[in-house]
Amino acid sequence: MLKQIKGLHHVTSMAANAQQNSDFFTKALGLRRVKKTVNFDDPEVYHLYYGDEVGTPGSVMTYFPFPHIARGRQGTGEVGETYFTVPEGSLGYWKERLSRHHVGGLGEDDVFGEKRLRFDGPDGDRFALIEVGNDDREGWTAGGIGSAEAIQGFHGASFRLQDAGGTAELLKFMNYSEVDRKDNWTRFGVEGGNGADFIDIETVPSGSRGRQGAGSVHHIAFAVEDRAAQLEVRKALLDTGYQVTPVIDRDYFWAIYFRTPGGILFEVATNEPGFDRDEDTAHLGEALKLPGRYEEFRTQIEQNLSPIID
Repeated sequence: MLKQIKGLHHVTSMAANAQQNSDFFTKALGLRRVKKTVNFDDPEVYHLYYGDEVGTPGSVMTYFPFPHIARGRQGTGEVGETYFTVPEGSLGYWKERLSRHHVGGLGEDDVFGEKRLRFDGPDGDRFALIEVGNDDREGWTAGGIGSAEAIQGFHGASFRLQDAGGTAELLKFMNYSEVDRKDNWTRFGVEGGNGADFIDIETVPSGSRGRQGAGSVHHIAFAVEDRAAQLEVRKALLDTGYQVTPVIDRDYFWAIYFRTPGGILFEVATNEPGFDRDEDTAHLGEALKLPGRYEEFRTQIEQNLSPIID
């Protein structure tokens, strides 16, 4: 069992419009934009990161806004919904706030004994706010959101799969264990996690495959403390038969990637060095930061990117 894995690190999705994406996460949800950079493989596209004050692993939602990308089609073989935690008693506040911001798909329900408020992102991506009473993580307070309401980080995410068997075995190998089951849903929790601790698998045997596009999760990343732990995880995955990429420097963390039996792209990312490696905490996410290999092309890159107005 890979006890080095401590829950989620980040979730990366795709969007159609950078300004709309930034407004939704910073103004409607009140998260902090902690980094404004570019897709390391396509520098004509932003890579935007949102989270708590410092972008703590387990709090960070990231996006590639591809202009003119078609909307994705929800289906199996993908992450279905991303969950955030909020303090107990705050869902009424959030229902009113999201309604005021004209957020679609609002609905309340109770799953695995937890009250949650479900809603859609601008591109049809699915989210939920879940009331959790024992989460002591501090949310980012801005835009009229106080500590009694602020989003504290991820609670977890759901997978929608035709066959859950292989992915369930992989999660167990990755330090998760089954903690609950209801109908066609199975919940897994990580031992000794960082608060972003749960993966729910929805099994839909006859479901059609999803098609990636705006609103789709590109990959979901799991956290390890440092590069030494990451290398241990990589070796164990390779020894088990997974095809794993070499370690890739993403400036703010190191990453490895592999495809799961259910078709979802997993990443394992380090908690180091963090988002303050090239900006002080007070000014995170303000300036456009580029990987070193693109710095000489800054003028051209900036001309190709539509400005984001805060």
